Parts: sequence; C-alpha cells; structure tokens
Amino acid sequence: MLLGLLLAGMPLGWVAYRHRRSTPLRRRQALTLLTLFLTFDLVLFGAFTRLTDSGLGCPDWPGCYGSASPLGAKVEIAAAQSAMPTGPVTHGKAWVEMIHRYLATSVGVLILVLAALAWMDRRRHSQNEVRPVISLWWPTATLVWVCIQGAFGALTVTMKLFPAIVTLHLMGGLFLLALLCTQAVKYAQLEGRLQITGISSGLRSLLWASCALLVMQIALGGWVSTNYAVLACTEFPKCQGNWWPNMNFQQGFEIWRELGLTGSGEPIVFSALTAIHYTHRLAAFVVLGALVALAWRLNRVESLRKQSRLIALLITLQLITGLSNVVLDWPLLAAVFHTGGAGALLVVLTWVLTASTSTARVTVSLAHSAFVPRPHS
Repeated sequence: MLLGLLLAGMPLGWVAYRHRRSTPLRRRQALTLLTLFLTFDLVLFGAFTRLTDSGLGCPDWPGCYGSASPLGAKVEIAAAQSAMPTGPVTHGKAWVEMIHRYLATSVGVLILVLAALAWMDRRRHSQNEVRPVISLWWPTATLVWVCIQGAFGALTVTMKLFPAIVTLHLMGGLFLLALLCTQAVKYAQLEGRLQITGISSGLRSLLWASCALLVMQIALGGWVSTNYAVLACTEFPKCQGNWWPNMNFQQGFEIWRELGLTGSGEPIVFSALTAIHYTHRLAAFVVLGALVALAWRLNRVESLRKQSRLIALLITLQLITGLSNVVLDWPLLAAVFHTGGAGALLVVLTWVLTASTSTARVTVSLAHSAFVPRPHS
C-alpha cells in the first residue's frame, strides 16, 4: 500500500507542477486524463500478467507469501520453483504479479483523490449556493467500481484463475476506462474546449448498438483468453480444416467452473475450446461490420472525423493482431496489443457518446427554452 501511495505521488506531483497556473477545473481534467492513461497502461499490464501465466506468481493476496514484495518471499518462491521450474510460481512471475498489484493500488489512490476533490468542490459550492462543476455520481461511481475491481483482483488469485472471475476482472477494468473517459470529456466540455455535437437519431442508435456489440465481443475475447482457447484454431479462415469444426457449446459456455474442468469436475474436451474460439471469430465479423459502418457515418460529421479515423485505425490494428494470434501461434506482443486495441476502441466510442447527442433532443430542448417565460428586467 505504501509503494502504491508513492507511485501515485509521482503523477499527482507532476499535475500539480505542470498546471500550477491553471484553473482548478483544468487541473481536474488533467488529473482525470492522466488517471485514464495510467489505467489503460494497467489494463495492458494485466493482459501481460495473464498471458505470461503470472497470475499465480504470488499465490496469496495481497502480499506474496505474507510479505510485501517477492524480496521477502525468496525462500518460499525458490522452493516452489524447484518443485515446478516452469511455474506457476517463479521469481520472475512473482515480480510481474506484484508490480501489477502495485500499479493497481496507485491507480486506486488517484481515483480516490479525484473523488475527494469532487466532494470538496460540492461542499465549497454548496456554501456559496453554486452548482458543482460535475455530477458527483461520476467520481463516486468510479471510486466504488475500483474497489469492486480490487475485490475481483483478489478473487482471481484466491480462486486460482477461475475463468468467470478473470473475465469479469478484465471487463471491470474496461468499464473503469469508460467511466474515466466520460469524466475527462465532461471536464473539457465545462471548460468550453469541447462542444456537444448533435447527430441524427439513427447514427446515435448505431453508436449505442456498436458499443453493445463491442462489449459483447470483448467479453467473448476475455473468455477465449482465460480458457486458453486461442490455439484451438491455428488457421484462417477455416478452423481445423473445416468451415464448421466439431464444437461442444455446452461445455465451452458453462460459465461457473474451474479452469480446464467442467462443472462436474471432469476435464474439458478440446471441442469445447474450439466452440469458444470459433464463436469469438464469428462474432468478430458482425462487430467489424458495425464498426466500419459507424466509422463511415461519423466521418461525415466534421467535428467527429478525428474519432472516426481513430476507429478505423483501431479496427485495422484488431484485424492484424487477431490474425497474428491465430496464424503466428499466439505471440505475446500481438496478444497484448489485441487487448489494448479493444480497450482503446471502447474509450473512443465512449468519447463519441459523451461528446454527442441526438439532434432530436437538441430540437426539443430549444423549443422548450423558447416557451419558457423570461423574467422582466
């Protein structure tokens, strides 16, 4: 915890120094953006931890064999490594796992500071009978959510990489990105540096549908990764030489079970892993179509062209890294970038959602304000 506090002190000090002459609102936005960036890095490092099989590098929580770092657990780690030289417990994997926990603690501290500042603003503004600059719901919900994330992190270790828990932990990290992105955009709007863009109701519906499909696909991808089903199909576009390979969907999508086992405790069959992999692949075509249509529609809105091009770039990244995972035998760099691309796509879609609104709502709002009686001078 102390190391997490020290790590959090560095970005806090940088924001305080870099924006010492800025307005409080600008400092809040800068700290929110920096926290968003560090949370994104944490998601990437979490993927790296999972993909290097370091999730049980320290098989207890929150410490490592009861110590604050692997330095204090040298004897225990050495004994475990001697018994099983390739893991799950080795000196290298223990450090990877503990660094992930230190980074998670520092992100939690930053989110706690953001929530505390928001509540201080509310108290200050209530005394002056002025409306707070941002709804307290956002920073408070983010603080609650990061605490839930910590609980899932603990369960990931104590439940020995239970696939459902690990997948929920990944989804929770991405939801945390969405919460922080929403706040960063709202601060920019309050500063007047970003205007809300009116878009058609059809485009707004396509945006929401694309978000829902992306979240579903990320959950499927997490299920593939946590069940180590990437290598169930090592060719594209076919799988195991067939367009429709032998698949056991009942075992593959039995949610509450231990890693590698069915709910009854029997070893999971290979056809179940094939079903997990192939479902993710088929769903990718649907999500790809929706995102391409969304990027094309957004490109016609001048103020949203930057986001449109980012979506197109990230789609390309996801295609390259996804295919690389299949045909290049799951290279670590491609797998980490695939997770990062999914997180970046979710951040960009959240950015567009927060920075836009339906033109129908704008019209109703303007019509309402036109009929509101104004006080006489």
